[in-house]
Amino acid sequence: MAMQVAELFQSVIGPDTSVRVTGYDGSAVGPPDSPFGMRVRTPRALAYLASSPGSLGLARAYVTGDLEIDGEMSAVLRELADVTLHSIPKEQRVKLVRSLLGVRLRNRAPIPDVEYRPHGRLHSKRRDAGAIAHHYDVSNRFYSWVLGPSMAYTCAVYPTEHATLEEAQRTKHELVARKLGLKPDMRLLDVGCGWGGMVMHAAAEHGVKALGVTLSRRQAEWAQKEIVERGLTELAEVRHLDYRDVPETDFDAISSIGLTEHIGEAQLPAYFAALYAKLKPGARLLNHCITQPTSHGPKQVDAFIDRYVFPDGELHGIGRLVDEMNQQGFESRHEENLREHYARTLYGWCTNLDDHWDEAVREVGEQRARVWRLYMAACVVGFERNNIQLHQVLGVKLDDRGEAFMPLRPDW
Repeated sequence: MAMQVAELFQSVIGPDTSVRVTGYDGSAVGPPDSPFGMRVRTPRALAYLASSPGSLGLARAYVTGDLEIDGEMSAVLRELADVTLHSIPKEQRVKLVRSLLGVRLRNRAPIPDVEYRPHGRLHSKRRDAGAIAHHYDVSNRFYSWVLGPSMAYTCAVYPTEHATLEEAQRTKHELVARKLGLKPDMRLLDVGCGWGGMVMHAAAEHGVKALGVTLSRRQAEWAQKEIVERGLTELAEVRHLDYRDVPETDFDAISSIGLTEHIGEAQLPAYFAALYAKLKPGARLLNHCITQPTSHGPKQVDAFIDRYVFPDGELHGIGRLVDEMNQQGFESRHEENLREHYARTLYGWCTNLDDHWDEAVREVGEQRARVWRLYMAACVVGFERNNIQLHQVLGVKLDDRGEAFMPLRPDW
């Protein structure tokens, strides 16, 4: 089998791709002049594949450097999008595992250091805090290189074909503000606020008294420092706090940008009920999150994403989310899918990471940098291929007479 390493990997990815595969034994298959390549550098790469025959095994091999990708990452993954290991029939997967058994026994394949497995009751406050810290408390400096000056880690909205990432993030914040109808002296609660981008935009551009909460201590520390430097302390605040523990009520608006993915199916009723209870009658909620294309299928994210990126993450179909909002009292007033915008956003982040690759590796280590490169590139393809979507849903809490206080037509 040692002389068939490239052929073995080709049996995994399929013979009809333009990806060239080379093995540590000198074997090679695929178009010799292809700009896309996979290099199986060590037997341990095969051992990872044998122990976890799927995206998790391939990801472990890449994260450890035992498998290398040549060419722009999202372009290579685009070539492999329709021939992943998950599409191989069960019988063929069993045969593959058997053929790799000897490699697995001869080569130890340790779990990479950056893999994370949460403990405790699912979606308890302590477990959620640990999962969020794993992803967001990596390094503010690292995130500044990836995200750019906006420090916005959610889907941007591109106003034109050639808009920059920074222009698109500002457009996103302004779109949310307009959908919420923000006006001076209103009170905004931003749950899962990240580094405070929406909080500071609402305060600086709309004169809103904005409170943001995040489970990431490093995010909260960075945001509070930035608020001081921008002279926004009388209007803006970010706390290291679970949204479930916010004591204030009677907000004029709530924005939730990228939090719902962390909530979990069983917690959706309590989540929307808690936000509903925090609002005044006539106030609005803007819920912005990644979704599944349908309400059918598994709620868990991909195994690689779950272990390395977003532990305990769950995605829901847009119908499920709108229905639950309605069940908890909200009237749904507007919805839109921005998945193409998220593909562009992620591509911008990938470019930023590549531009700062050496600094990023020094800051967070090569394994973690490889995780981010792989997951963001994979998500580019996921949004392009409609495997995942990004929806904004606007809901309103009606007053006792059923008044929504909405314009006759959208004014945003």
